[in-house]
Amino acid sequence: MKVLTNNKEEVRRFVMELLLIGIRSPSTHHVCLPRCCFRVARSSRRNAKGIFNRRYSSLPGEIKSLRTIINPDISKIRNIGIMAHIDAGKTTTTERMLYYAGYTRALGDVDDGDTVTDFMAQERERGITIQSAAVTFDWKTHRVNLIDTPGHVDFTVEVERSLRVLDGAVAVFDASAGVEAQTLTVWRQADKHHVPRICFLNKMDKSRASFSYSIESIKQKLKVKPLLLQLPIGTGKSFNGIVDLVTNEKVLWHPKSVDDDDGAVFSRDPLMPTEDHELFKEAKDARYNLIEQVADLDDEFAELVLETLSENVDAVPADRLNAAIRRVTLAQTAVPVLCGSALKNKGVQLLMDAITKYLPAPNECQHDFIHCYGDDLCALAFKVVHDKQRGPLVFVRIYSGTMKPQSAIYNVNKNCTERMSRLLLPFAEQQIEISALQAGNIALAVGLKQTATGDTIVSSKSSAAAAACRTGKKSGKKYKEQEDPMLAAVEIPEPVFFCTIEPPSMAKQPDLDHALTCLQREDPSLKVKIDPDSGQTILCGMGELHIEIIHDRIKREYGIEAYLGPLQVAYRETIMQSASSSDTLDRTVGGKRNLVTAELSVHPWLGEGTMSTPLIEISDLLIEQLSKETLHAVENGIQNSCLQGPLLRFPVQDVVVVLQCLSVHPGTSLAMICACVSRGVQKALKQAQSQVLEPVMSLEITVEEDYLSVVLADLAQRRGSIREIQNRQDSCVALASVPLAEMMSYSTALRTLTSGNATFTLELSSYEAMTPQDQKVLFNNVMGDA
Repeated sequence: MKVLTNNKEEVRRFVMELLLIGIRSPSTHHVCLPRCCFRVARSSRRNAKGIFNRRYSSLPGEIKSLRTIINPDISKIRNIGIMAHIDAGKTTTTERMLYYAGYTRALGDVDDGDTVTDFMAQERERGITIQSAAVTFDWKTHRVNLIDTPGHVDFTVEVERSLRVLDGAVAVFDASAGVEAQTLTVWRQADKHHVPRICFLNKMDKSRASFSYSIESIKQKLKVKPLLLQLPIGTGKSFNGIVDLVTNEKVLWHPKSVDDDDGAVFSRDPLMPTEDHELFKEAKDARYNLIEQVADLDDEFAELVLETLSENVDAVPADRLNAAIRRVTLAQTAVPVLCGSALKNKGVQLLMDAITKYLPAPNECQHDFIHCYGDDLCALAFKVVHDKQRGPLVFVRIYSGTMKPQSAIYNVNKNCTERMSRLLLPFAEQQIEISALQAGNIALAVGLKQTATGDTIVSSKSSAAAAACRTGKKSGKKYKEQEDPMLAAVEIPEPVFFCTIEPPSMAKQPDLDHALTCLQREDPSLKVKIDPDSGQTILCGMGELHIEIIHDRIKREYGIEAYLGPLQVAYRETIMQSASSSDTLDRTVGGKRNLVTAELSVHPWLGEGTMSTPLIEISDLLIEQLSKETLHAVENGIQNSCLQGPLLRFPVQDVVVVLQCLSVHPGTSLAMICACVSRGVQKALKQAQSQVLEPVMSLEITVEEDYLSVVLADLAQRRGSIREIQNRQDSCVALASVPLAEMMSYSTALRTLTSGNATFTLELSSYEAMTPQDQKVLFNNVMGDA
């Protein structure tokens, strides 16, 4: 191997990439470098972020050119996410994938706190995934960009923004529990973004694992057609292999020794009737059902079966069956199902094969109006993290064109141009610097100061204008009527908890403000606002754990011993009847008269769903009379007036505001127009009959039957209503709806009631009107605290 440059910096960068991506001899774990690179390697080794002090390895195989390593053929790229209910085994599955791909030398464990993707201190202490982590590795001839997502409901926005940019996903299930509460949530998120999926029934080694129960729960709860590609051989402690129904082979894992069972050694043998007649018959029937299912869903495969193989269905070639399964998966008419045990190192390699066989490549997915950009750069920023040395690092998914460092990019959402200084390839908390990256990949951009989650990045403003023009021509509209073409942003749920946060001293207030600004940019579900009366900083989050993690990060990462006030529930307000009002604002400022008169009305929203922001209705006649700036000021005034309701100053939702008349004196400032409209809406809201809405949570409790009655009695005292009680193996599952205000510190109470033999999940269901008695109690509490 020769170095074809004398530039020391280029050689150093090349060596760093070899050290971090990995090129090793098939027979050793040592990094193979050319002799002429040793001098550079020694200096670069110190800067490789401690790679030799950890258990990172390198990718096996022959030495490839750097261009092939960084920019593989787009048809060989797989952008996937691992999603599941909490504690289903997502991170363990990811850890095994990295090991078998050659990225790590030793198997990490969540309980030991040494996994690659759970690198935050809070994650390792609690044994849960808090923020999504991206890793890139090669499996056989494919490049896999994988994102490990959290399973806790407080961090559902991490799943949302990850699925927004992924082409496929692996849904991991606990084989002893089947479909659980958060499984339904992430499945709905994947449905919303039209992401093809593969199901992996994990934990087949557990004593209560049930393959048939899990399949039935997928059918009943997810309303999808599962395609069984595998059958387990044994269950519980006897689980030691699977039957591959596509190839009709038996796959058994053979440990190297009793103490060294890393799952790397396994055998594939044809399934013979002489070995296990009962297993052979079961597999034969299952393969026949698989072929029949695929033929019903894919016309091309059905024609093959009917015309050429009708007499001998068992003779269906594995490659033709694989191709049909792939088409069915991409069409999302059915979902392939595999099984295994990630913790016991069984079945993960076959799952990785299935990812490359059945999930789509980037060029097989349709993404908004990407075709309008052609070969120009178009990317979506979907996550931001802060690095102490390098500042904000922006995760971007490249949809078209090529991204290069030291280049200017245009942020369509922010309408600004920024310069990207460096481009990195993510490996959890490790990154390597690269010279360019093409469409279909996920990268980290350094130097973008304004870009946030959901922003569309293009090469230039003229490129966005040209794409808008092409979009307008296709839709038959004029260019002036088109907005800048932006990729669909990530939907951020509204927070349900809030509390005050204070620095240890006034001198630390600027540092706290900086920390909160950085954390808000990283986590869009975290909201920070200032109370207009007390001047206190209010922290709003998705749950108790969410705010606890934020508080801990402020302490550890920013060195600020901040104090949190008592946790409170984020209520909402609405109106029960219509009302009208008019308001006139007449003020002289700086010798200039500002005169505005607004007439408007408010009405309850009677449509389906929830309107978190007011629906504004303005007649066409008014729209023609008023300028664009005036209409914008009117909208701002209406939205600002609904931030605090007339009862308890909570945000107002499910309201329709109709602007009936607006008279503006020439020379009136936009601020005066906004203030007049805002006062008019507040008057109307006070005249309408107001109502407090409280967040109601969907609660799922898994408990042993002996403790079920005491748990239900406790829920009745918490104003809970039981929707359903299900049987899950040897346990009972209680589904209930409970007001969030009654669920403070519920985990401690549930452990006490059941002696630690119950688990629960909590998810926001809806906002519902409070009874007059409960509303009066809330009013007295709030006014008393005030």
